[in-house]
Amino acid sequence: MAKGLFTQCVCVLLSRPVRFDDLVPLLSDFTIVKRLDTGSAPIGGPTLLMALRPEVNGYVAIDLPSEPWPDDAGDPADAPAQFAAWTLGSYGSFAFPGCLARAAEQSWSWREARALPAQHRAFARIRSSYAFGARKDDPLLPPGYDAVAELLLVTRIARAIMEHPAALACFNPSGEVLRNREHLDDALDATPGPPPLDLWSNVRLFNPQNGWLIMDTVGMGQLDRRDAECCFPADAFAPDDVDRFLRNLALHRLRHGEVILDGHTTDGPGGARWRARDMPRSLCPPERRVLRWFPDDGTTVPVDLLDA
Repeated sequence: MAKGLFTQCVCVLLSRPVRFDDLVPLLSDFTIVKRLDTGSAPIGGPTLLMALRPEVNGYVAIDLPSEPWPDDAGDPADAPAQFAAWTLGSYGSFAFPGCLARAAEQSWSWREARALPAQHRAFARIRSSYAFGARKDDPLLPPGYDAVAELLLVTRIARAIMEHPAALACFNPSGEVLRNREHLDDALDATPGPPPLDLWSNVRLFNPQNGWLIMDTVGMGQLDRRDAECCFPADAFAPDDVDRFLRNLALHRLRHGEVILDGHTTDGPGGARWRARDMPRSLCPPERRVLRWFPDDGTTVPVDLLDA
Protein backbone atom coordinates (compact mmCIF):
# COMPACT_ATOMS: atom_id res chain seq x y z
CA MET A 1 0.00 0.00 0.00
CA ALA A 2 1.35 3.45 -0.90
CA LYS A 3 0.87 6.72 0.92
CA GLY A 4 -2.52 8.17 0.09
CA LEU A 5 -5.08 10.31 1.85
CA PHE A 6 -3.09 10.05 5.12
CA THR A 7 0.70 9.95 4.94
CA GLN A 8 1.63 9.17 8.58
CA CYS A 9 -0.28 7.81 11.56
CA VAL A 10 0.76 7.60 15.21
CA CYS A 11 -1.66 6.81 18.04
CA VAL A 12 -1.89 7.10 21.80
CA LEU A 13 -3.67 4.22 23.51
CA LEU A 14 -5.99 5.44 26.27
CA SER A 15 -7.46 3.82 29.36
CA ARG A 16 -10.73 5.70 28.72
CA PRO A 17 -12.22 8.09 26.14
CA VAL A 18 -11.06 11.70 26.39
CA ARG A 19 -12.30 15.04 25.05
CA PHE A 20 -10.62 17.63 22.83
CA ASP A 21 -10.99 20.15 25.65
CA ASP A 22 -8.71 17.92 27.73
CA LEU A 23 -6.05 17.83 25.02
CA VAL A 24 -5.88 21.47 23.94
CA PRO A 25 -3.82 22.60 26.98
CA LEU A 26 -1.29 19.85 26.22
CA LEU A 27 -0.80 21.08 22.64
CA SER A 28 0.33 24.64 23.36
CA ASP A 29 3.64 24.10 21.49
CA PHE A 30 1.78 23.43 18.23
CA THR A 31 -0.45 25.54 16.00
CA ILE A 32 -4.11 24.55 16.21
CA VAL A 33 -5.87 25.71 13.04
CA LYS A 34 -9.47 24.72 13.65
CA ARG A 35 -11.82 22.17 15.12
CA LEU A 36 -14.09 20.19 12.82
CA ASP A 37 -17.15 18.81 14.57
CA THR A 38 -18.34 16.64 11.70
CA GLY A 39 -16.88 13.51 10.23
CA SER A 40 -17.46 9.85 9.61
CA ALA A 41 -15.94 7.32 12.00
CA PRO A 42 -13.93 5.13 11.66
CA ILE A 43 -12.35 6.98 8.71
CA GLY A 44 -12.37 10.13 10.82
CA GLY A 45 -14.88 11.68 13.19
CA PRO A 46 -14.73 15.13 14.81
CA THR A 47 -11.19 16.38 14.32
CA LEU A 48 -8.68 18.86 15.70
CA LEU A 49 -6.66 20.26 12.79
CA MET A 50 -3.06 21.40 13.31
CA ALA A 51 -0.57 23.10 11.00
CA LEU A 52 2.04 21.03 9.18
CA ARG A 53 2.68 22.80 5.85
CA PRO A 54 -0.50 24.81 5.32
CA GLU A 55 0.85 26.44 2.16
CA VAL A 56 0.52 23.03 0.43
CA ASN A 57 -2.56 21.87 2.38
CA GLY A 58 -0.40 20.05 4.91
CA TYR A 59 -2.14 19.47 8.23
CA VAL A 60 -2.13 17.05 11.13
CA ALA A 61 -5.55 15.73 12.13
CA ILE A 62 -6.30 14.41 15.61
CA ASP A 63 -9.45 12.41 16.23
CA LEU A 64 -10.55 10.49 19.32
CA PRO A 65 -12.23 7.14 18.65
CA SER A 66 -14.03 6.13 21.82
CA GLU A 67 -13.49 2.40 21.35
CA PRO A 68 -10.40 0.17 21.38
CA TRP A 69 -8.09 -0.04 18.38
CA PRO A 70 -9.75 -2.30 15.76
CA ASP A 71 -6.97 -4.80 15.08
CA ASP A 72 -8.87 -6.74 12.43
CA ALA A 73 -9.96 -5.38 9.09
CA GLY A 74 -13.60 -6.28 9.52
CA ASP A 75 -15.80 -7.92 6.94
CA PRO A 76 -17.12 -5.96 3.94
CA ALA A 77 -20.59 -7.39 4.62
CA ASP A 78 -20.75 -7.27 8.43
CA ALA A 79 -18.45 -4.28 9.15
CA PRO A 80 -18.23 -2.26 5.91
CA ALA A 81 -17.12 1.00 7.57
CA GLN A 82 -14.20 -0.66 9.36
CA PHE A 83 -13.24 -2.57 6.22
CA ALA A 84 -13.31 0.63 4.17
CA ALA A 85 -11.21 2.48 6.75
CA TRP A 86 -8.48 -0.18 6.64
CA THR A 87 -8.61 -0.27 2.84
CA LEU A 88 -8.21 3.51 2.59
CA GLY A 89 -5.23 3.57 4.95
CA SER A 90 -7.10 5.35 7.73
CA TYR A 91 -5.14 3.38 10.34
CA GLY A 92 -1.80 4.08 8.66
CA SER A 93 -0.74 3.80 5.03
CA PHE A 94 1.53 0.84 5.81
CA ALA A 95 -0.43 -0.62 8.71
CA PHE A 96 -1.91 -4.09 8.37
CA PRO A 97 -4.52 -5.86 10.52
CA GLY A 98 -3.01 -7.54 13.55
CA CYS A 99 -0.40 -4.80 13.99
CA LEU A 100 -1.26 -4.08 17.63
CA ALA A 101 -1.12 -7.75 18.61
CA ARG A 102 2.24 -8.14 16.85
CA ALA A 103 3.57 -4.92 18.42
CA ALA A 104 2.68 -6.22 21.90
CA GLU A 105 4.11 -9.69 21.25
CA GLN A 106 7.34 -8.25 19.83
CA SER A 107 7.86 -5.56 22.50
CA TRP A 108 11.33 -6.65 23.63
CA SER A 109 12.44 -3.42 25.34
CA TRP A 110 9.17 -2.95 27.25
CA ARG A 111 7.69 -6.28 28.28
CA GLU A 112 4.78 -4.64 30.16
CA ALA A 113 3.42 -3.51 26.79
CA ARG A 114 2.20 -7.03 26.13
CA ALA A 115 -0.84 -6.36 28.33
CA LEU A 116 -1.85 -3.13 26.55
CA PRO A 117 -4.18 -4.57 23.88
CA ALA A 118 -6.48 -5.83 26.63
CA GLN A 119 -6.06 -2.77 28.86
CA HIS A 120 -6.87 0.15 26.57
CA ARG A 121 -10.42 1.36 25.94
CA ALA A 122 -9.94 4.20 23.43
CA PHE A 123 -7.22 5.92 21.43
CA ALA A 124 -6.12 9.25 20.00
CA ARG A 125 -5.24 9.03 16.30
CA ILE A 126 -2.76 11.57 14.92
CA ARG A 127 -2.49 11.61 11.12
CA SER A 128 -0.82 13.87 8.57
CA SER A 129 -2.37 14.66 5.21
CA TYR A 130 -2.11 17.03 2.26
CA ALA A 131 -5.70 16.44 1.13
CA PHE A 132 -7.51 18.94 3.36
CA GLY A 133 -8.92 21.58 1.04
CA ALA A 134 -6.87 20.29 -1.87
CA ARG A 135 -8.06 20.66 -5.43
CA LYS A 136 -8.78 17.66 -7.63
CA ASP A 137 -5.40 17.71 -9.39
CA ASP A 138 -3.23 18.56 -6.37
CA PRO A 139 -0.62 15.87 -5.58
CA LEU A 140 -1.04 13.77 -2.44
CA LEU A 141 2.68 14.33 -1.77
CA PRO A 142 3.71 17.96 -2.42
CA PRO A 143 7.08 19.19 -3.72
CA GLY A 144 9.69 19.16 -1.00
CA TYR A 145 7.96 16.32 0.83
CA ASP A 146 10.03 15.28 3.87
CA ALA A 147 8.90 12.02 5.47
CA VAL A 148 11.30 12.28 8.42
CA ALA A 149 10.25 15.82 9.39
CA GLU A 150 6.59 14.91 8.99
CA LEU A 151 6.79 11.76 11.11
CA LEU A 152 8.84 13.58 13.73
CA LEU A 153 6.13 16.24 14.09
CA VAL A 154 3.36 13.65 14.36
CA THR A 155 5.41 11.79 17.00
CA ARG A 156 6.03 14.98 19.01
CA ILE A 157 2.29 15.67 19.02
CA ALA A 158 1.71 12.13 20.30
CA ARG A 159 4.29 12.73 23.04
CA ALA A 160 2.39 15.84 24.14
CA ILE A 161 -0.84 13.83 24.36
CA MET A 162 1.00 11.23 26.44
CA GLU A 163 0.87 13.74 29.31
CA HIS A 164 -2.85 13.07 29.66
CA PRO A 165 -3.52 10.85 32.71
CA ALA A 166 -5.48 8.37 30.56
CA ALA A 167 -2.53 7.80 28.20
CA LEU A 168 -1.07 4.29 28.33
CA ALA A 169 1.34 4.11 25.40
CA CYS A 170 2.38 5.59 22.08
CA PHE A 171 1.55 3.19 19.27
CA ASN A 172 2.94 3.40 15.74
CA PRO A 173 0.71 0.99 13.79
CA SER A 174 2.78 0.94 10.58
CA GLY A 175 5.99 0.26 12.52
CA GLU A 176 4.26 -2.09 15.00
CA VAL A 177 5.92 -0.24 17.89
CA LEU A 178 4.68 0.41 21.43
CA ARG A 179 6.60 2.92 23.56
CA ASN A 180 6.13 4.59 26.94
CA ARG A 181 6.97 8.17 27.94
CA GLU A 182 10.54 7.33 28.91
CA HIS A 183 11.24 5.67 25.55
CA LEU A 184 9.83 8.67 23.72
CA ASP A 185 11.84 11.17 25.75
CA ASP A 186 15.10 9.26 25.37
CA ALA A 187 14.69 9.11 21.59
CA LEU A 188 13.30 12.60 21.00
CA ASP A 189 15.82 14.30 23.30
CA ALA A 190 18.61 12.83 21.16
CA THR A 191 17.56 15.00 18.21
CA PRO A 192 19.14 16.75 16.42
CA GLY A 193 20.97 13.58 15.59
CA PRO A 194 19.98 10.33 13.91
CA PRO A 195 16.22 10.04 13.38
CA PRO A 196 14.55 8.05 16.17
CA LEU A 197 13.95 4.94 14.08
CA ASP A 198 13.23 2.81 17.15
CA LEU A 199 10.03 4.87 17.67
CA TRP A 200 8.87 4.21 14.11
CA SER A 201 10.19 0.78 13.16
CA ASN A 202 10.30 -2.37 15.27
CA VAL A 203 12.96 -5.07 15.06
CA ARG A 204 11.24 -8.43 15.48
CA LEU A 205 12.39 -12.01 16.13
CA PHE A 206 10.78 -15.18 14.76
CA ASN A 207 11.66 -18.85 15.18
CA PRO A 208 10.58 -21.00 12.20
CA GLN A 209 11.58 -24.15 14.13
CA ASN A 210 14.15 -25.25 11.56
CA GLY A 211 17.33 -24.41 13.49
CA TRP A 212 17.43 -20.87 12.06
CA LEU A 213 16.05 -17.55 13.28
CA ILE A 214 14.48 -14.67 11.36
CA MET A 215 14.82 -11.05 12.43
CA ASP A 216 13.31 -8.16 10.50
CA THR A 217 12.41 -4.50 10.54
CA VAL A 218 8.84 -3.36 9.99
CA GLY A 219 7.67 0.17 9.24
CA MET A 220 10.39 1.60 7.00
CA GLY A 221 7.76 2.21 4.33
CA GLN A 222 6.75 5.29 6.35
CA LEU A 223 10.16 6.71 5.40
CA ASP A 224 9.94 5.55 1.78
CA ARG A 225 12.38 2.68 2.26
CA ARG A 226 12.05 -1.10 2.17
CA ASP A 227 12.24 -3.27 5.26
CA ALA A 228 15.00 -5.84 5.75
CA GLU A 229 15.09 -9.43 7.01
CA CYS A 230 18.04 -11.43 8.36
CA CYS A 231 18.00 -15.25 8.34
CA PHE A 232 20.73 -17.06 10.27
CA PRO A 233 21.55 -20.27 12.17
CA ALA A 234 20.33 -19.88 15.75
CA ASP A 235 23.56 -21.21 17.28
CA ALA A 236 25.93 -19.11 15.18
CA PHE A 237 24.93 -15.47 15.67
CA ALA A 238 23.73 -13.36 18.60
CA PRO A 239 20.32 -11.73 18.08
CA ASP A 240 21.55 -8.50 19.72
CA ASP A 241 24.27 -8.23 17.06
CA VAL A 242 21.73 -8.84 14.29
CA ASP A 243 19.47 -6.18 15.83
CA ARG A 244 22.28 -3.61 15.58
CA PHE A 245 23.04 -4.74 12.03
CA LEU A 246 19.42 -4.18 10.97
CA ARG A 247 19.33 -0.76 12.66
CA ASN A 248 22.56 0.33 10.99
CA LEU A 249 21.32 -0.86 7.60
CA ALA A 250 18.06 1.06 8.05
CA LEU A 251 19.86 4.28 8.98
CA HIS A 252 22.33 3.89 6.08
CA ARG A 253 19.54 3.42 3.55
CA LEU A 254 17.50 6.25 5.03
CA ARG A 255 20.45 8.60 4.54
CA HIS A 256 21.68 7.33 1.17
CA GLY A 257 18.62 5.86 -0.51
CA GLU A 258 18.04 2.35 -1.85
CA VAL A 259 21.71 1.86 -2.71
CA ILE A 260 21.87 -1.79 -1.58
CA LEU A 261 20.83 -4.06 -4.45
CA ASP A 262 20.25 -7.76 -4.96
CA GLY A 263 23.53 -9.66 -4.49
CA HIS A 264 25.38 -6.91 -2.63
CA THR A 265 27.47 -7.98 0.37
CA THR A 266 28.70 -6.24 3.50
CA ASP A 267 30.43 -7.03 6.76
CA GLY A 268 27.93 -8.10 9.38
CA PRO A 269 27.36 -9.92 12.66
CA GLY A 270 29.77 -12.65 13.71
CA GLY A 271 32.58 -11.21 11.59
CA ALA A 272 30.95 -12.75 8.50
CA ARG A 273 30.08 -11.28 5.13
CA TRP A 274 26.32 -11.09 4.58
CA ARG A 275 24.60 -11.11 1.20
CA ALA A 276 21.33 -9.35 0.32
CA ARG A 277 18.54 -10.74 -1.82
CA ASP A 278 15.74 -8.57 -3.17
CA MET A 279 12.57 -10.51 -2.33
CA PRO A 280 9.06 -9.61 -3.51
CA ARG A 281 7.41 -11.11 -0.40
CA SER A 282 8.49 -11.10 3.22
CA LEU A 283 8.70 -14.27 5.31
CA CYS A 284 6.66 -12.77 8.17
CA PRO A 285 3.53 -10.62 8.14
CA PRO A 286 2.71 -8.06 6.97
CA GLU A 287 3.48 -9.11 3.41
CA ARG A 288 5.81 -6.59 1.74
CA ARG A 289 8.88 -6.39 -0.47
CA VAL A 290 12.11 -6.73 1.54
CA LEU A 291 15.87 -7.07 1.34
CA ARG A 292 16.62 -10.50 2.82
CA TRP A 293 20.10 -11.06 4.24
CA PHE A 294 21.97 -14.36 4.73
CA PRO A 295 25.48 -15.03 6.08
CA ASP A 296 27.62 -15.55 2.99
CA ASP A 297 29.77 -18.30 4.53
CA GLY A 298 28.74 -21.37 2.59
CA THR A 299 26.10 -22.48 5.09
CA THR A 300 23.21 -24.35 3.44
CA VAL A 301 20.05 -22.27 3.79
CA PRO A 302 16.73 -24.04 4.50
CA VAL A 303 14.64 -23.96 1.37
CA ASP A 304 11.66 -22.43 3.16
CA LEU A 305 13.74 -19.30 3.88
CA LEU A 306 14.64 -18.80 0.24
CA ASP A 307 11.08 -18.01 -0.80
CA ALA A 308 8.07 -16.69 1.07
